[in-house]
Order: sequence, then C-alpha cells, then structure tokens
Amino acid sequence: MKNPTSTTHGPRPRAADGRRGGRGAGRLAGILPPLLLLAVGAGPAGAQTPAGAPDVTEEGGGWRALFDGTSTAAWRGFRSAALPDGWQVVDGALARVGDGGDVVTVDRFENFELRFEWQVEEGGNSGVFFGVTEEGGGPVWHSGPEFQILHNEGHPDGRDPVTSAGSNFALHPPAADVTRPAGEWNTSRLIVDEGRVEHWMNGVHLLTYRLGGADWRARVAASKFAALPRYGRVRRGHLALQDHGDPVRFRNVLIRELD
Repeated sequence: MKNPTSTTHGPRPRAADGRRGGRGAGRLAGILPPLLLLAVGAGPAGAQTPAGAPDVTEEGGGWRALFDGTSTAAWRGFRSAALPDGWQVVDGALARVGDGGDVVTVDRFENFELRFEWQVEEGGNSGVFFGVTEEGGGPVWHSGPEFQILHNEGHPDGRDPVTSAGSNFALHPPAADVTRPAGEWNTSRLIVDEGRVEHWMNGVHLLTYRLGGADWRARVAASKFAALPRYGRVRRGHLALQDHGDPVRFRNVLIRELD
C-alpha cells in the first residue's frame, strides 16, 4: 500500500462460513453516514474453515469469474479504458510484469464475496481494494479500503501487524500471520455486506470490521486516511489491484454478488 445519506443496519444472521441469512431492511444508500454500529465479528478472528467446507462449485449459483486464466475483459486501467501493458496474462495468472499503474474492474460492486489467489516474490507488496471511485482525484486508496498483499518476511510493512498481509491496511491487523513463503500461492476471501467486512486467508478468518462504526471512525481519525472524505464511504465501487512496483500475480478471481 502506498503510503446522499444511508440507513443504519445491524448485522443479519449468518452461517458459519460468514454468509448472511435473509436480507432485512433496505440497503445502505449513497455514502455511508458518520454514525453506524460498532465493529462486530462473525466469530473469533483466527477461526479456521471447518474441515470439508464446501468449495465454490458446491455453494450454488451466482459465481462468475473476474479472471479465468485467459480473459482480461473484466479489467481496465484506473481512469483508463484499456488494460495497461504492465499487466499481462502469464501462465494462467493476471500478472504485474512492468509499470502499468493500478487496474480496476469494469463493473462496480456493493455487497459481494470475492475469492482470489495471489502470489508475490521476495519483498513483494500489492493490495486488493473495494469501494473505489474515479471521482475526486487521487489514487485508488483515497477511496478504497485495502486487503493488504505482502511478503511479510521480506518487507518492512510485515513487521507491524496492522500493515502486514491480510490486514485492512493501516487500520485493522489480522488475527495471525498465515501467509505462505514467497513464490507460493495464497488463497483469500473478501466479504463486503452492507458495511460489514471480513478478511480470510488460507482458510483462516483474519478480521471483521464495520465501515462507519465507532471503532472504524476512531481508527480512521488517527490514520493517514483522516483527511480523505471518500475513504471507505463509497457504497458501490470498483475493485482494484495495486501496482506497487513489485511483481504480483492473481488467479482464480471469482465473485458473487450478495442479494
């Protein structure tokens, strides 16, 4: 990572894997308000997915590929109509191979579950963002919260949990370091559901937070994001992959929208 009004909702009932039950009152509208609920958890951070938990193909419909190993049609450059040359398909992965800048999804998303695999080299640094807008100037992180992608052992950010791999960058640390060695693939899940956000990695629940909640507001106010009015407040936005200047690869990028 480089350095109108909504309705408040409480958490809805969820299954053990973090999926919600029936939808309650209406969705959040526009931009998240200054007052929401305190951050809540789906269970203890660090809990592992139960043995034999269903894979994506067993969980029913609604999944679609944002990257299937060949087509880059779902992606384009940030504030650009085309995918930069610095991002290419290499051995079935969407890879940052040279200077290209950040890339974003063509579509925008509000409530969703994103599954993806990622790989970095020694000291590698990148990120996956949501709620990104191209309005108002500034890079993707001026609006989008980040699921940090990092080789913890080889990068200074890995020494501080709040900026380590799997963190909500600079705000919420993961429950544990469950990353695999540089060069190996990590599996991750990012769930965003009416302001409630979960990070998972390699089958382990890392953290949960609520956008706009009192805890979130306090952390933002004490961070470099304090002066960014759009940070974390875009309800429906693009997903983004960060070009931090290091090689990074993504594969099996799947999403399902949560109705």
